[in-house]
Amino acid sequence: MDERAQSRYLYVPGATTIGVVCSHGVILASEKRVSYGYMVVSRVGKKVFKITDRIGAACAGLVSDMQILVREMEAYANLFSLDAGRPMPVKSAAKLMSNLLFNRRLMPLITQTLIGGIDEDGATLYSLDILGSLIPDKFAAVGSGAAIAVGVLEEGFKENMSVEEAKALVVRAIKSAVSRDIMSGDGADFFTITKEGIQEESTKF
Repeated sequence: MDERAQSRYLYVPGATTIGVVCSHGVILASEKRVSYGYMVVSRVGKKVFKITDRIGAACAGLVSDMQILVREMEAYANLFSLDAGRPMPVKSAAKLMSNLLFNRRLMPLITQTLIGGIDEDGATLYSLDILGSLIPDKFAAVGSGAAIAVGVLEEGFKENMSVEEAKALVVRAIKSAVSRDIMSGDGADFFTITKEGIQEESTKF
């Protein structure tokens, strides 16, 4: 890799963003650091977003692109509920996000995204890349710290984990990534999505 290519690579923002399906819902989480190359731009960046009362998204990449994508998703989800008279299902939200990303493929939104929530079909989680590839999974990690975090998730994940067990696993995975990935750090934001709605928490490491 020549110097110019390496320089361009360094200026892609990093993150550690995680989603885990548990017995009564989904945990979405991301650390707070916003970096640009060797500079920490912010220690309080938010990369976890509410789309509806039971659907959330968590992103890794350019913060501006995340915000644009989530605003579009919120608008379409509100239109769906007004038109259909019911909340948008998680699978429909994931397919909509996939279409939005694919439609921008020539000038893509630089974001890896997890979308998860709970509906009549239960708790579900999807992982998407910048071109809208849609992969359902029980747990997933994206961002510069994903390679570290996914090892912890692989080792600790069990089917039908309780919310508390899933959250403890997510915290452990983020802490593991933060300890080795210089572009991740400064605490984490959590969404716990259940039938009761979305509970938001923040913590410092």
